[in-house]
Amino acid sequence: MRQFFKAPYIIIVMYVLSMAVIVACRHDDQLIESSAVSVKRGTAVLLPGNMTTGNTNEWKLDKVHSNVMWQTRYMGAAGLLTGRFNQFGMAKVTDAKAINYVTTGQPLVDADWAFYESDPSKTFFNGYVQINTSNTGEPGRDNGCNITTLGTVAVVTGTQNLTPTNLAKIETTKVEFDPSSAGYLVTLNLTFKGGLTAPKTISIPGKLAYVPRQTVQIGTAAGYDVFGLQLQFQFSCRDFGITSTSVADKIEIECNMNFNNK
Repeated sequence: MRQFFKAPYIIIVMYVLSMAVIVACRHDDQLIESSAVSVKRGTAVLLPGNMTTGNTNEWKLDKVHSNVMWQTRYMGAAGLLTGRFNQFGMAKVTDAKAINYVTTGQPLVDADWAFYESDPSKTFFNGYVQINTSNTGEPGRDNGCNITTLGTVAVVTGTQNLTPTNLAKIETTKVEFDPSSAGYLVTLNLTFKGGLTAPKTISIPGKLAYVPRQTVQIGTAAGYDVFGLQLQFQFSCRDFGITSTSVADKIEIECNMNFNNK
């Protein structure tokens, strides 16, 4: 029988195959290396201080250009129901402060927060919304079924209602780097009464993004600096006694807070 595979030929074939394996392994390494997330953070330290007008080291919440939005699925299956809260703030509402305030402005100073870009262990924030100011763009719904569904009371003109019946508030318990992005992972306590007989607090996760500080100038007016914080989280409204089938279990919240140093 004719011999097709002689020793030199076999050695050459084995060498080519081994080189192919080596090249393939190097190629895999390159793919893994190129997919790594490159995170670059600065050292910004942004604090409210006494929020003195004209003090460029003290940051103020720009409520007019901020918002707190919510969304959920209609009937738990159809398109999205969306809305925002007209009244909100970044203050810690203690039991003693959970009352009605006769004012059209912010009832509490928005100074219960701090942001350290490179040291999230020092970052914290408190926030709240007035439940009865939910605004879907449909007055009949906002002043009708939403009031009943959310277990609150109607708006009283000239009054900011921070009583437990009309309050949902958050308080961070931990902020840390997000290893997969330039953002941060947040653990926070959400306190809300809803359809329950008393407010309930649950711990939930969230994600925080920092929109870096920049200088802006409008027309000939003096320039000033701005920055933003964007928080996203979700919770189950069933945990708070909301039984309406018009909304899904999951409620998604997005808080877009803008600040300036004017």
